[in-house]
Amino acid sequence: MQLKEFDYYLPPGFIAQRPIRPRDHSRLMILNRCKKEIHHKIFKDIRDYLKEGDLLVLNNTKVLPVRLYGFKENTKGKVEILLLKFLKDKYWEVLVKPGKIIHLGTKIIFGAELEGIIEGKDQEKGSYFIQFVFRGNFKEVLNKIGQMPTPPYIKEKLKKKDDYQTVYALQEGSIAAPTAGFHFTKPLLGELTYKGVEIAYLTLHIGRGTFEPIRVSKVEEHKMDSEFYDVSPNVVEKINQARREKRRIISVGTTTTRALESAFNIDKDEVISGSRWSEIFIYPGYKFKVIDVLITNFHLPQSTPLILASAFADKDFLLKAYQEAIRKRYRFYSFGDAMMII
Repeated sequence: MQLKEFDYYLPPGFIAQRPIRPRDHSRLMILNRCKKEIHHKIFKDIRDYLKEGDLLVLNNTKVLPVRLYGFKENTKGKVEILLLKFLKDKYWEVLVKPGKIIHLGTKIIFGAELEGIIEGKDQEKGSYFIQFVFRGNFKEVLNKIGQMPTPPYIKEKLKKKDDYQTVYALQEGSIAAPTAGFHFTKPLLGELTYKGVEIAYLTLHIGRGTFEPIRVSKVEEHKMDSEFYDVSPNVVEKINQARREKRRIISVGTTTTRALESAFNIDKDEVISGSRWSEIFIYPGYKFKVIDVLITNFHLPQSTPLILASAFADKDFLLKAYQEAIRKRYRFYSFGDAMMII
């Protein structure tokens, strides 16, 4: 498949710059894959589409404030760092701006509590390896001086850091938010539980793999950067029991989906527990093993989340729905509206 098949034009002004309040008042597009029908709702109406016995699975990863601003010790030139992936000890893989004029051995000062030394570069990815020097607990330092890594298409400054977190965020480690979960509120989750919907949480720490642009013309040639995920034995038991009992498994977001499908063991015909690294890239032709329903947002053209949604919904039908969303003036991307594919 050619990457250009997953392109679409989004007119200016459709990219949401701030979250809706209350969160569950965002719009919700319902896509029925079998009937090829499209319906327009409000997100809180999702309770009408979930039923007793359904298993709702969410990604409880928590975004770290991984955007750092500092200056080079030797020249005082300003530098912006985006942490991508923890490697070992005090080493991280990072993106650097401006990257073309940073040299190995450069010391960067971020503040009294944090410094870093550039010690290597991945020529293929364009990323760097940095060793941090800090006082105290690294995550505490990050939470003190770091900025939330909102995508570049969000121009407005966050009013609160929690605006870029789900209400159930728990496990720190992501450099981007699982945005399909933004629409849930604690009262809505309580209503669903009262209705008999079972809720389970897993963790996939979002890294470069989710948002990295595809740079090859043929979709099948794209390689996902690895991302860490963890599915506990308790959650695995809930998932496998739901599969045995033919109950629906509703995945909230493409990251939750990738974790579930990565954790599936074909030989055992079940999801297995544990902490691993996922490199799964889901594109049309993929046979889903675990999920029955997908809740997701409206994604960037030619992006891996859009391609995953195309694999689940049928590419032509999904892109038709995107055109319908534009006609109906839906809000797009991270703080935008939602879609439920049934």
